[in-house]
Amino acid sequence: MSVVRELALAARSAAHLPGARHPCAACRRDEDESVLADRDDGVVVRHGEAVAKAHAPGTDPSGHRARLAVASHPLLAGILLPPLPLDAQDVHGRPVTAWPYGVPVDPEDPDAAPWEEAGVLLARLHRVDVTALPGPLPPMRGPAKAARALARMESVAGEHPAAAVVRRAWDRLPAWARGETPRAEPPSPRADAPPPPGETSPTRDALCHGDLHLGQLVRHPAPSGPWLLIDVDDLGVGDPAWDLARPAAWYAAGLLSPQVWQRFLGAYTAEQGPAVQTDGDPWHQLDVPARALTVQTAALSLARAVAEKRETDEVDQMMIDACARIVDLPPELEFEPPS
Repeated sequence: MSVVRELALAARSAAHLPGARHPCAACRRDEDESVLADRDDGVVVRHGEAVAKAHAPGTDPSGHRARLAVASHPLLAGILLPPLPLDAQDVHGRPVTAWPYGVPVDPEDPDAAPWEEAGVLLARLHRVDVTALPGPLPPMRGPAKAARALARMESVAGEHPAAAVVRRAWDRLPAWARGETPRAEPPSPRADAPPPPGETSPTRDALCHGDLHLGQLVRHPAPSGPWLLIDVDDLGVGDPAWDLARPAAWYAAGLLSPQVWQRFLGAYTAEQGPAVQTDGDPWHQLDVPARALTVQTAALSLARAVAEKRETDEVDQMMIDACARIVDLPPELEFEPPS
């Protein structure tokens, strides 16, 4: 039986849990299950008010169980979408989970994108007391994910002319940001001196989402409930600045307007998010993670373009151009966002 077909059965089972409306809306309308995503890192199928997900092959079982326990924990209520009960199972060796259906962000209405809500939810996630959660929790995998992205580019697009630019930007990152060495604790800075760019953060042991973007928010209950974060596949403990790094990289590359960036960052700091200092330059904490996410995004974009046998598009090229700016910066300068 195919992955999609087995997930359809799991989604149908989750939609018909005790206490759920029966027959569910999908059954009343005689609707088949719908495939919401079909990628190597996750297949998602919906039936009515429930979705079932087959996680990536090779998912670590202990880390997976720890992440699901966190998503179900009362401290995460109102922050993370909690999973639905589902008998332990897997599909073709891939763990399967079930979740309530939530309405995603509408890509056709960018003005309504919930940037403030994303900032608030992220700050609340980062402020959760990790010592009160079931564990042990896996580490945040930001540097490791960036390294995997570069490895994918090398395997698929290593001969592409733009790959050299991305590779050189990668080489400009500190070894710890490439996942090659542990991040050493810096010496205590003088009280009157700013912290070295990318080397200090108010906290490094926060609960991190690990893959923040607007596709990771849904309204639940559908269709107009509050926004919640979804997808715990990369949930872990680490430096929360990495969760801000993707929108920071988009802002620095020119993909995100200054107004939208300030809406997101302002909501995060107003909610007392610990990733950046509220009374100083946030780029002291965001600089290196933003560079790493710039390289990661450019590497994946280039790999996709080559795999699809097409030219890089405008967005791909903006990230590659941002890598070129990283390469051209003098070593002592930060990766300054556009003014």
